[in-house]
Amino acid sequence: MALRLQGGPQRLSNRDACGPAPVCTTVQDGHRHPGLVFLAMRCARSWARHQRQEPGIQKKHRLEVEVHVDVGFIGLGVMGQPMALNLVKAGTPLLVWNRSPWKCGILAEAGAAVAKNPAEVFARSEAVILMLVDGAAIDAVLARGDRAFGDRVKGCTLINMATTSPSYSKALEADVRAEGGRYVEAPVSGSRQPAEAGQLVAMLAGEPKDVASVRSLLVPMCRDAIVCGPAPNALLMKLAVNLFLITMVTGLVEAVHFAGRHGLDLAQLVAVLDAGPMASDVSRVKAAKLVAQDFAVQAAISNVLENNRLVAEAAREAGIASPLLDVCHALYSETQALGLEGADMVAVIRAIEQRTAAIV
Repeated sequence: MALRLQGGPQRLSNRDACGPAPVCTTVQDGHRHPGLVFLAMRCARSWARHQRQEPGIQKKHRLEVEVHVDVGFIGLGVMGQPMALNLVKAGTPLLVWNRSPWKCGILAEAGAAVAKNPAEVFARSEAVILMLVDGAAIDAVLARGDRAFGDRVKGCTLINMATTSPSYSKALEADVRAEGGRYVEAPVSGSRQPAEAGQLVAMLAGEPKDVASVRSLLVPMCRDAIVCGPAPNALLMKLAVNLFLITMVTGLVEAVHFAGRHGLDLAQLVAVLDAGPMASDVSRVKAAKLVAQDFAVQAAISNVLENNRLVAEAAREAGIASPLLDVCHALYSETQALGLEGADMVAVIRAIEQRTAAIV
């Protein structure tokens, strides 16, 4: 591996200095590597700092330092924004874009570059992370089905961290590879709080060499990354995890509702649960939210319902029964119908309360 320095004007920031800055890129086997590109940024910043501190130099020229941005991030929603922020805080030079531009503000303040459109992200990045709501949103930023699709994905490593149907992901992988791109599935387990703490768990699938090339890039966002084999195994694994999560949290919500209707002290219920073998990070967080009637979003009702649909769809395609999931789907549908689609998933207690009221 070599650290290559080249003279020439670049754009990292506008500085007064005496001449052109070096470009630093990490090179191995003739290719830049996104997991190592932060070294280039540090090199350029160190050079610019040295120039500013150099005594006796008359500052006549305005310097524009530009370091090639190797990592793009598209999708700054409930999960994407804290994930991208952790990358920037770790020193990853990041180029971001979001359909709602105001969500880019916190990333820009942290040091990320903001693209004008998705095309710019792909033009300037060799690896692009997608954290989007569904396949339609992914297709839109990729210009899939258009001639521009090939231009965007050729030579690019596409890291799909969104939760989509496994069949969609498998077809996308084939299309990306047909155009000369690389594709890695990397859905994550965890909600906004673990995302903010960099404690997500990633599930990876794709060609082994491609998976290996992105693992270091995920470190600031994920406490662990489990390789699941070829695509779409990572998404199938994510759906299995989500099935457990949805039914577990719904069971906790019903238990709190049951205890409350019997006049039990909910704080004592939480104390018993926290002291017992069923306690987990999820149960502690969700139980506290239920006691406080705090529906501030960590995993939105609409998102849970969509994930429920994806699991059920995959189950039907494989001829698998999903009785618990089917009950949950009905409850979350009822909760959304109450106008709570943007609330946290624990708001499903309102649907359970409504069913109780119907009995009484």
